[in-house]
Amino acid sequence: MGRVLVARMDSLGDVLLAGPAVRAVANGRQPDGSQPNYVVMLCGREGEAAASMLPGVVEVYSWDSPWIMNPAPQMTGPHANRLIDYVRNSRITEAVILTSFHQSPLPLALLLRLAGVQRISGASTDYAGSLLDVRLRPGEDIPEDQPEAERALGIARAAGFTLPRGDDGKLRVHSVPEVKELVGEGPYIVVHPGAAVPARAWPPLHHAAAVELLAGAGHHVVVTGGPAETSLTATVAGPSAKDLGGRTDLRTLAGVLAGADAVVTGNTGPAHLAAAVGTPVVCLFSPVVPAVRWAPYGVPLELLGDQNAACRLTRARTCPVPGHPCLDSVSPEDVMQAVERLIGGVASLSTHASTRLSTRRKDRPS
Repeated sequence: MGRVLVARMDSLGDVLLAGPAVRAVANGRQPDGSQPNYVVMLCGREGEAAASMLPGVVEVYSWDSPWIMNPAPQMTGPHANRLIDYVRNSRITEAVILTSFHQSPLPLALLLRLAGVQRISGASTDYAGSLLDVRLRPGEDIPEDQPEAERALGIARAAGFTLPRGDDGKLRVHSVPEVKELVGEGPYIVVHPGAAVPARAWPPLHHAAAVELLAGAGHHVVVTGGPAETSLTATVAGPSAKDLGGRTDLRTLAGVLAGADAVVTGNTGPAHLAAAVGTPVVCLFSPVVPAVRWAPYGVPLELLGDQNAACRLTRARTCPVPGHPCLDSVSPEDVMQAVERLIGGVASLSTHASTRLSTRRKDRPS
């Protein structure tokens, strides 16, 4: 088995979106998987738990990237040497660096070269010199207006790796637990009100009102959130919903999401975790990043929020527009109706319009 490092240095949602590419690398270069690879996933601490749940990953190594993390750690000799020594001692000979359009693979490629990695693949706008053996030029060799999961898979494919026969390329996780003792019997809807950054957050009282509407319509509602979000989840759950704030790790949350009829959440990690367990998503999506790239992938979807608001494509962490109109304009009734459409299997034309490709893809050069 070859020892191949797959790097995705961002948060848990980014790591989950790398899942299809990871499975392709693990499958090796033979379509039947007769020469599989030993895959080491390199990620930051925020993605470590997600990386451990990806099919195809054998080993996970966490290293905080000074050019990715916010706030960024200091780039010191000892910090760099920790990664270099690990890679060298792990006998890794090849690496596939997965990045988004605004990121460069070159700083990591330099460190991997110093660690002795012989073959490195990635997508780079900048001249890569001897740092990349396989270089894709964004916008030319690889389209930018496509889902992140497909972009990552395209990088893996350029490196020579393909998905196993029968693999549909959707997101997946393994070891999803049974959670009936947490959620109870019968169908339920999950509402996850937290967001990684303020610009992507729907107001707590809007969430609470949506929960009341869902409960009033006869739905059992479960509210989820991390240990730092217990005050938020208590407010949103109120007297009508089951509050699981602070009671789930990532695997347990996957189990809760997997059993739901639908999940209501923002553009945050649990949206992609819901997609990885195959659950339909009502996504309150702020257009600070494009939905075509970052909307939940491969599951029935209702996308809410003004995708043409003034904050569009700013990548802002705090809303730059007074009143946060892109999401505050979404009403609890809108969310209620979106849940009902998803459960009823009725597609939303507005969602299709928001997530389709915004520019024509360029043909790959011969």
